Amino acid sequence: MKDINSQRKELLQKPMLRELYQFIHYISLERGLSDNTKVSYEHDLLSFAEYLHSQNISKFSKTKTNNITDFLAVLAEIGLGATTRSRYLSAIRGLYKYLFANGETDSDISELIELPKSSRKLPDTLSIDDIDKILEQPDITDRAGIRDRAILETFYGCGLRVSELINLKQRNIIYEAEVVRVFGKGSKERIVPIGSSALRWIEEYRTKVRPIFNKKADAQDVLFLNQRGSAFSRMGIWKIVEKYTNLAGLGVKVYPHMFRHSFATHLLEGGADLRAVQEMLGHADISTTQIYTHLDRDYIKEVHKSFHPRG
Repeated sequence: MKDINSQRKELLQKPMLRELYQFIHYISLERGLSDNTKVSYEHDLLSFAEYLHSQNISKFSKTKTNNITDFLAVLAEIGLGATTRSRYLSAIRGLYKYLFANGETDSDISELIELPKSSRKLPDTLSIDDIDKILEQPDITDRAGIRDRAILETFYGCGLRVSELINLKQRNIIYEAEVVRVFGKGSKERIVPIGSSALRWIEEYRTKVRPIFNKKADAQDVLFLNQRGSAFSRMGIWKIVEKYTNLAGLGVKVYPHMFRHSFATHLLEGGADLRAVQEMLGHADISTTQIYTHLDRDYIKEVHKSFHPRG
C-alpha cells in the first residue's frame, strides 16, 4: 500500500502541490526551520489543500479569506482545540505571506484572521492518559465490568455518537475485516475501523457476559445490554461514563460526546488527515463531507490503525 501522504497528494491538482512544495522548500532551505516544523507544516497544509480541493479550488493563490475561516470552523467542529487550530493557522499564514512576497497573490488574505482564542471552560476533549485511566477503571472480574470495558473501548475506539452505540447490533461487527457498520443520523450507513483492543473486549463480553444478560426477546441482536436484558438508554450510557470518570479521579465533568471529540483529536494530532477522520465520524451535516464518501476503505482502515492510540 502506498504511504498515506502519497495517496493524499494524488487527490490534489498539480498547481496546488507546486505552490505547497515550493513553500516547503523555502522554509527548509531559506529559513532553516527544523525537520519537525517542516513535517508539521506539510501535514497541516495538505489538510487545508484537501479542504480547498473539496471546494473546487485548484490553487492556494485562488482562495479568499472566507475559505480559511471556513476551514478553521471545520477543525473546531470535529473537536480540535484552540492551540491546535492556531498551529494550522500559523502554517497557513506562513504560506500566504510567502505567496504575497513572491507576487503570486495581490494581498496576504490571511493577515487579518485572528488566532483562535483559548477557552476558559472545561475542555471538550480528554488526553490519551485520561482515556487510559477511564478504560482501566471497570472491574473486569465482574460481568458488568467486562461489559462496561467493552462499551468504553468501543465508544472511544470508533468515535461513535451515544445513539449509534446503544443501537449497535452484533451483526454490525465485522471481525475479519476489523470494521463496524454504523447507522448514524437519518439511518445513514458508514463503515468505521475498530481497533484490536475494542474487538478483544467486545468478544470477551459477547461470549462470557451477553448470553447471561440476554433475558428478553425484545433485545434481539442489540450488542450492549443492561442487566435487565434490555438495550441501554442514553442516560444509561451517561451513568457509565460518569461512574468511571469519577473512579479515575480526573476532576473534570466528562460527558459521552467527549469520547467522540477525543477520538477525532487524537487521530488528527497523531498525523491522520482531516478527510479520513471526517469519514469515520460521519459528519454529513458539514458541507465539505461529500468528498469523503469515495475514500478507499483499506486506506481508512490503515489511517485508523496507524494513528489511533488503541488501533
